[in-house]
Parts: sequence; C-alpha cells; structure tokens
Amino acid sequence: MNDREYPISPAPDDDARFTFGLTVDVAAVLQSHGYPKITAGGDLVDLQQALYRFLYVGDRGDR
Repeated sequence: MNDREYPISPAPDDDARFTFGLTVDVAAVLQSHGYPKITAGGDLVDLQQALYRFLYVGDRGDR
C-alpha cells in the first residue's frame, strides 16, 4: 500500500500554484530554520528545480 501524496500524478501541464513566489517562500522558510539566505539566482533556480522534482517527478528509482 502506498500512502504517499507526492509526487502528484499525473503532473499538470500548467499548475498555477507553482510560481516563483512559491520558491521565494520556501527559501524564506529555510532561512528561518537557520539555513543560509539564498541570494544567488542560480541557487533559486536549483531550489525551484528541486521543488518541481519533489512535487511532480519523484524518485525514479521507485517506479
């Protein structure tokens, strides 16, 4: 039995919830927990890609 909620399947072609603002909000939460502030654009892009993989792709090893 699989009780996981993520990744969301099927991945929507255009999910209005997945915005740059979401990435900035997650970065702020990380900082509030003691992680370094994300200041470089490349770090924000990497974080956004990681969020996308978590939300929509998942671990390809479990498929």
